[in-house]
Amino acid sequence: MSQVLDGRALSRRLNQEVVRPAVAGLSRPPGLAVVLVGQDPASQVYVKRKTLVAGRVGFLHRQIDLSADTSQEALLACIRDLNEDPVIDGILVQLPLPPHLDGQAVLDTIDPSKDVDGFHAENAGLLAQGRPRFVPCTPLGVMRLLEDAGVELSGSHAVVLGRSDIVGKPMAHLLLQQNATVTICHSRTADLAREVARADVLVAAVGRPNLVPGDWIQEGAAVVDVGINRLEDGSLCGDVHYESAAKRASWITPVPGGVGPMTIAMLMANTLQSARMRLGA
Repeated sequence: MSQVLDGRALSRRLNQEVVRPAVAGLSRPPGLAVVLVGQDPASQVYVKRKTLVAGRVGFLHRQIDLSADTSQEALLACIRDLNEDPVIDGILVQLPLPPHLDGQAVLDTIDPSKDVDGFHAENAGLLAQGRPRFVPCTPLGVMRLLEDAGVELSGSHAVVLGRSDIVGKPMAHLLLQQNATVTICHSRTADLAREVARADVLVAAVGRPNLVPGDWIQEGAAVVDVGINRLEDGSLCGDVHYESAAKRASWITPVPGGVGPMTIAMLMANTLQSARMRLGA
């Protein structure tokens, strides 16, 4: 029987036992600004969850809502203002952006010392060199889940499904830094089933519902499902078929309730880290 990697429980514990007490010891609360462009329903849900958690842990939180037809220059001007705001320690621009906006230029405009999402090229480079400042929140949350469960990474064979800059690539760097042997799979991988079957640790982040059936999973593997997909009946599922995979894996994340809450918890941790650096605490 698999051990469920409960992201909701761990995120609550981290926020209550680590973040909130640390915030209480600072001369001012950490400041987090979230910029939302347009009214994408999924993005609105994600932003609401982030601002709710920020309030619970005692952050100053500011949500900036911009219309879907906001110009590139107006968005960049908003970010530059936040870069200069002394009470804002973390800036997050909710992705995806409307198609007329240049997302890379937007991320590049964020002050790297306030880039609590870890997407700026400077922070990506520091992570690749093994001396990270801010790590993207989802991969960092995955690592905390594995650490909390006592999953041995050193010497293991880890397989990452997906090569995005947001999850796949930083995930691979973090696993390598824990001395795992890492394989990254993607849409051109010749025999995905064979690669998955070799995984002691599998991290799936491709956004394809139930892509990985349970019979691909190695007995005793740790399975972390980053995917969250909505089916025609309105239900949610991950990239891994949960019921069949749970019969073979030793550890597995549920969807929802696994990685998602940890992503938000790591955003809080990164913002706290930024505030400490700015305050010299």
